[in-house]
Amino acid sequence: MLCLNAEEDASKTARRLNGKTWSDFVHVIVWGTPLLMLRLGCLTTIVDYSPAPNHTSSMSSDENLHKNKLILRGSKQSSPLGTGLFIGLRSIDPVLQYAFLAKGIAAPAIHRLGGKTLAQGPPVVTNTLIDRLAMSPYRLILLAMAAGSAIKQNYWLVGICQEEFPPLSAIEVSVFNTVFNSVNSLLFTCSLTSASVNGEHFPQTPLIVGSALYVVGIFTETFSEWQRLQFKKNTANKGKVYTGGLFRFARHINYAGYTLWRAGYALAAGGWTWGAIVGAFFSYNFISDGIPELNRYCQERVSLF
Repeated sequence: MLCLNAEEDASKTARRLNGKTWSDFVHVIVWGTPLLMLRLGCLTTIVDYSPAPNHTSSMSSDENLHKNKLILRGSKQSSPLGTGLFIGLRSIDPVLQYAFLAKGIAAPAIHRLGGKTLAQGPPVVTNTLIDRLAMSPYRLILLAMAAGSAIKQNYWLVGICQEEFPPLSAIEVSVFNTVFNSVNSLLFTCSLTSASVNGEHFPQTPLIVGSALYVVGIFTETFSEWQRLQFKKNTANKGKVYTGGLFRFARHINYAGYTLWRAGYALAAGGWTWGAIVGAFFSYNFISDGIPELNRYCQERVSLF
């Protein structure tokens, strides 16, 4: 009887995996990923800042609110374990995206759910070591975006960030970024959701626009933060807000840069709708939480003059 029930359940499951099942699954991914991240507070913990820990021995209600933030703002000390974990995990991410894009590790699951995978285009020929990757130009650019984000964030941690970055924070931030990058790769490899609409012919409009947004965004975020770091290194500027460089165009220009490259990456992989969803998600989160939190921090600890 148990065997018969198991066979019946398997038959029902197989029938449910036909028709619109893959479409339903895609909707869960596209709409569920940002909502889940927002619900868990993953992004807000990444961009929020904790108060300096040496103000008083008893924490105020505001300090209690901020004590679980990932970056311990004001704690000027290193965390070798946290740094090592973050660099290691972020360095693994491009390898995972390569497995999605070049090796098709998600293809069996997609096919079981009734979906179809995008046929890979002809591999790029450069007569360099890049040819060993055996990837089409489109997929190679998406892999470069994943690698670029990892390199940028590793540089931020070792070259720009001056606050403590604990091991748990390293894991959470790494997972957050890997989830978004993996969803991008997954959506691209699926025929139903891929930004490539004509067999990976190169180039295509979503790739061109997405790549432009990515380059502008990651440059804006990285260069603005580097400029601010040079300002902070001057002891005469202690307690002052940096309003020069790219920050003269917007108070939170680095957040705008992050949103741009995230939206561009999503657009190049999953098309206009996914790009818009990701851009709107990060914009909403920064405007509603990240920026107000940073403003409160600055008002309490720095001078505008």
